[in-house]
Amino acid sequence: MQKMIQIVVLGSTGSIGKIVLSIVRKYPRKFKIIALVANNNVQLISEQCIEFSPKYVILSNERSSKILNEILKNNQCPTKVLFGKNKFEELSNINSVNYIVSAITGIDGLIPTIKFVRKGRKILLANKESLISCGKLFLEEVKKYESQILPIDSEINAIFRMLPKDFHSNLGFFNLEKIGINKITLTGSGGPFLTLSNSQLDSITPEEACRHPKWKMGKKISVDSATMINKGFEYIEAKYFFNIDFDQIEILIHPQSVVHAMIHCIDGSVIAKLGVPKMITAISYGMFYPSQCDKSIQETLDLKKIHSLTFLKPNYEKYPCLKLVMEVCQSGRQSKVTALNAANEIAVSAFLSRKIKFTDIFKINSEVLERSNFQEPKTIEEIVDIDFESRKIAIQQVKSYH
Repeated sequence: MQKMIQIVVLGSTGSIGKIVLSIVRKYPRKFKIIALVANNNVQLISEQCIEFSPKYVILSNERSSKILNEILKNNQCPTKVLFGKNKFEELSNINSVNYIVSAITGIDGLIPTIKFVRKGRKILLANKESLISCGKLFLEEVKKYESQILPIDSEINAIFRMLPKDFHSNLGFFNLEKIGINKITLTGSGGPFLTLSNSQLDSITPEEACRHPKWKMGKKISVDSATMINKGFEYIEAKYFFNIDFDQIEILIHPQSVVHAMIHCIDGSVIAKLGVPKMITAISYGMFYPSQCDKSIQETLDLKKIHSLTFLKPNYEKYPCLKLVMEVCQSGRQSKVTALNAANEIAVSAFLSRKIKFTDIFKINSEVLERSNFQEPKTIEEIVDIDFESRKIAIQQVKSYH
């Protein structure tokens, strides 16, 4: 009898976490939830605990944890509620865990992800900020502790799937040109404002920014997609995961969101990964890896219904955040990339809270970069310090806008 795959979900109440649990629900004999980690959505996390009976659950603060504990007791749910600074240490020491789904939004996902990396776990990585903020340092930790990363971000996952499996366990340290690949193309839909004029962007509301034309995602990543900084972050991911120079990475706007990525071969041919624009495709691939999931889990792409495929160069005047992140990456200064990620998290949060305009996100990101001048980090702990100081600068900048 095949052993069940035991999973910890970091970010179970978010869009990715909910998809993971929907797959577990469909395959209850294949997957077992060991632990759930969430922010403060007590109602949803209590429902998840009652349904999946994990051994452990973690919320981000003590008050929410106590409320959750009472709810679970009243429902005779045996799940143990953990809180305190050592809560992730206890989780990371569970030897039976097969996969960690890292889906906590933003830098908050870095510390728990690193704890599991240092225990040599397999990480299904949706939290791109772990790699963006740390760069090569993150992958060096993965290699040092013999962990493994399976990217479940759609575009990066698409490239990953097109590579020989021999390369999958050595992300960031192989040479693509040795297997005849000399360029990567990442695609992005252009977000909900592709056809708007630049002058119309000033009046964009949070609701409009979160209404993505193709993908169903959380609020933060929806705004990042609208500014296209998300594609810039994938530019960084591609550079580090696939050990390729920045000038070998191309970004194209593809409104149909059918082609997720392409690899260019030295003989001039191009291989593309196509699929319906749904996150479950990449997530299910990671959960079933190295096997394949059956087709009933997701919608099949029907090529007969696709009338055209459009590819455009990004308009950097409309998407200045994309240009900004690419320039910062090309500078080679990891401290600046870390600062930019921190600034963007604060700026997007301020926009969603209606404290700043949509176009102010770029301004705050730029201002934080101008005001930050940190030494280059040598450890993950130094990355965390840079992130903390950059947030303080960003918060001050936000205050000046209202």
